[in-house]
Amino acid sequence: MKKIIFNLLFMVCLSIPTFAQNGMVLEGLTIKSSILGKEMKYSVYLPYDYKTANRNYPILYLLHGLGDDDSGWVQFGEIAFYADKAIAQGQTTPMVIIMPDGLRSFYINSADGKTKYEDYFFKELMPAVEKTYRIRNNRRYRGLAGLSMGGYGSINYALKHPDLFCAAAPLSAAVFTDNEMENLDDKAYADLGAPIYGPGLKAKNRINANNQQNSILKMIELAPADSLKKVKWYIDCGDDDFLINGNMAIHTALKTKGVAHSFKVRNGAHNWTYWRTAMPDVLQFLGDAFHQ
Repeated sequence: MKKIIFNLLFMVCLSIPTFAQNGMVLEGLTIKSSILGKEMKYSVYLPYDYKTANRNYPILYLLHGLGDDDSGWVQFGEIAFYADKAIAQGQTTPMVIIMPDGLRSFYINSADGKTKYEDYFFKELMPAVEKTYRIRNNRRYRGLAGLSMGGYGSINYALKHPDLFCAAAPLSAAVFTDNEMENLDDKAYADLGAPIYGPGLKAKNRINANNQQNSILKMIELAPADSLKKVKWYIDCGDDDFLINGNMAIHTALKTKGVAHSFKVRNGAHNWTYWRTAMPDVLQFLGDAFHQ
């Protein structure tokens, strides 16, 4: 009987994935923001050799979705597991991953001007973390990724700042066509449109000046092709996701401008199961982008 129990335990141990060296996650770290007028949280993943190697690392800014905070990718996305595995198997390069608390900001300055999150990100967060950690602070080694609201944020930042980022991997990006935005019901618009375009707007009034500045599709349309081509793009959205039309429109817009990109539509919906299964390919994509 003891031998049987031992054999069962041995088989269980064999079935648990282990990596020779594991990275480290620190959660709930803070930056005092004068722009937002409060302390802002962020979490960080440090690769396995961070404490022992005398080197600087590429950096990934990994953005959470609406309703989560800086712990979302740690707790639900299991980013440490996927990063450890990808690094151990040589599928990506060791990197520092910064996961900021994006509030419900869509990572932009709010239409009413009260919450200047985008200013905070570029003027306070990035300088602070890239001074705190050993970062190769050059666009060739700086990437973006995120889901839903964070997918919107990652593609928005890469479009606006191709001089700062070499790659962007939005997952299930919260992007709507003009027709979809006009037809959102008031509750959905309050959550998904108001932070970008302004509160309380109806139908065609939603396609306003803020739309020109923060509509992903409009930014792609207006951007010079050479600017778009500076960034490596990876776009992924589930076929059962309510955001699939907007993501397909991103693909069409980039294709129309002759911009090379990876576009994946896999079986899945708007949930963590889908986003977790995306991470091996996302990390490999980013590792390839950092290697140039």
